[in-house]
Amino acid sequence: MIENLEDEILELKAKRNAIILAHYYQNQEIQEIADFVGDSYELSKIAKNNSADVIVLCGVRFMAESAKILSPHKKVILPAINAGCPMADMANAPSLNKLKNEHKNAKVVCYINSSVEVKALSDACCTSSNAVKIVKNIDSNDIIFLPDKNLGSYVKEQVPNKNIILWNGFCRVHDMVTPENIIEAKKLKENLKVLVHPECSYNVRELADFIGSTASMIRYVSSDKDTCEYLIVTETGIMYKMREANPDKKFHTLNKMICVNMKATKLEDIYLSLKNMTNEINIEESIRKKAFDALNNMLILGR
Repeated sequence: MIENLEDEILELKAKRNAIILAHYYQNQEIQEIADFVGDSYELSKIAKNNSADVIVLCGVRFMAESAKILSPHKKVILPAINAGCPMADMANAPSLNKLKNEHKNAKVVCYINSSVEVKALSDACCTSSNAVKIVKNIDSNDIIFLPDKNLGSYVKEQVPNKNIILWNGFCRVHDMVTPENIIEAKKLKENLKVLVHPECSYNVRELADFIGSTASMIRYVSSDKDTCEYLIVTETGIMYKMREANPDKKFHTLNKMICVNMKATKLEDIYLSLKNMTNEINIEESIRKKAFDALNNMLILGR
């Protein structure tokens, strides 16, 4: 049944001139059928620059919204239409407006993990792979950074000359990791190298051998000649591409690091949404234009 479903998806994809994009945190079968697998930054660029008429975004809502913001003339489909992001929900437009009024000289940098309404009030977006570069390059010494306080504090460490005002949001999956989790894992394995996502707390990042986005973790392991065993401290979906790129190396994860929203997409969802052209993302044009400026500034400042 699975094989037939995959064949039918591929037929529908060709018929619709569609492209399937999947985040690293998706289930293995979704990554296998995707045309491209990447982190939020890579997927945002691919969504903007490809020639497909239909973008099937296998991720969560803010990713599909970002694709629609950048490509309003294309149909953008989110197969798991109810897949949201709890961290994105921790920031809203009225509260951001209030904070902007309290810091009138500050520029707003919002993590791509945010709603279209928050993006529309921001000067630039960022991802975990380019947040430091965006904050360094944006023309202001005062920065409101939202919604992730952990990524924001990591940026603050890397850009100490700027005044960064942090929002009190977080990723539940990454924020639940404790230093004790890392210490216990290292006790079980000697010479274990620890790779940590910047959405983790400061006390966890302190124990890392490398801090970076999902894509940069894969690049780091692929170029590392000295180590063959790693603890990967991010959502477990990354293991599929990590092992594919490095079959000769051993990997360990913290099994509690599972995002139910990222795991919501099923092959049946892709099939049905392509067959019936349902679960399309639409954005009111005036909001889209403002959000476009923030996302476009990310692509410019992140070069």
